Amino acid sequence: MKLPPLVEPAAQLSVDEVRRYSRHLIIPDVAMDGQKRLKNAKVLCVGAGGLGSPALMYLAAAGVGTLGIVEFDTVDESNLQRQIIHGQSDVGRSKAESARDSVREINPLVNVQLHEERLDSSNVMELFAQYDLIIDGTDNFATRYLVNDACVLLNKPYVWGSIYRFDGQASVFWAEYGPCYRCLYPEPPPPGMVPSCAEGGVLGVLCASIGSIQVTEGIKVLTGIGEPLVGRLMIYDALEMTYRTVKVRKDPECAVCGKNPTVTELIDYEAFCGAVSEEAQEAVKDSTITPKTLKSWIDEGQSLEIIDVREPAEWEIVSIDGAKLVPKNEFLMGDALTKLPQDKKIVLHCKSGVRSAEVLALVKAAGFTDAVHLGGGIVSWVNQIEPQKPIY
Repeated sequence: MKLPPLVEPAAQLSVDEVRRYSRHLIIPDVAMDGQKRLKNAKVLCVGAGGLGSPALMYLAAAGVGTLGIVEFDTVDESNLQRQIIHGQSDVGRSKAESARDSVREINPLVNVQLHEERLDSSNVMELFAQYDLIIDGTDNFATRYLVNDACVLLNKPYVWGSIYRFDGQASVFWAEYGPCYRCLYPEPPPPGMVPSCAEGGVLGVLCASIGSIQVTEGIKVLTGIGEPLVGRLMIYDALEMTYRTVKVRKDPECAVCGKNPTVTELIDYEAFCGAVSEEAQEAVKDSTITPKTLKSWIDEGQSLEIIDVREPAEWEIVSIDGAKLVPKNEFLMGDALTKLPQDKKIVLHCKSGVRSAEVLALVKAAGFTDAVHLGGGIVSWVNQIEPQKPIY
């Protein structure tokens, strides 16, 4: 679908800008007019992580005049495998500041605006209103629905991307011309059903593949060239090295962009998506222990069955001595429930406590009412009890 340019062109390009962007200027589709539009554009990147890193770098290199960065996190060593905008010397620094410095090194002509805060319903409308286009580089469902709804309500286009292990997806959502994210995914998946990249992993270079596609689509929307992915979902399989597109139609019954929308203002997105199910929330009440409590139980020689519900690849990185690996899926299938000991106290744990909370609900429903789980998972255990062990 051919769309009009999103922004008006700037008055002119300087001599330095003509030199810098000469390879753009000699492309007939971009030329001077397109580069002036990029100069006049204001683009907000939500996140400076896996997708945000290549997106920010190429947006800067392309000459987008104003780049906004929404990011509240700090750089961790585990980020460096894929978040290429950060380096070793940035570990412990603000991701927003680290990203800003890299952008300025790539292109000092770009105006960088930092928003070092967590994006939520209280600030999203004010932030998004300052920009022409949004690039969504988030990795959780609550923020994805927040970004979508805010863009629909503000009539803003945004470029969406998603990555997991070897697979990636991308699209452009613009309710004025096509579907929104809710047309594609009306409801979030059940809590705990879809693992995050922190739980399931992601091939680092996949971020560059999808992030560069997001920038390509952003440039097309800003300048009005080509046919953006409005009404189409691009699916990439890195293992098979295949790309395919699926048509996405606007849903007339969509809750936010349909004919009779029921979502006319921002909602509680954490509650809408749910970090954990209601059953899990109920199960963990008075059944969550700290690493220090578990350590004391082990030292006292209590009869425990410590069960790690993570995946085998995670187990190989780090584990608690004496624990037994029983992946979450075995509990979901019911196989593991029949093998639980009746004469030991069940202690469940995962990486951070989300998966073990879901399993705890199943275990309690099966009659093991005194079962508990480790709050904060193995991350808390390593930080508090065995700091010499690695964490991921």
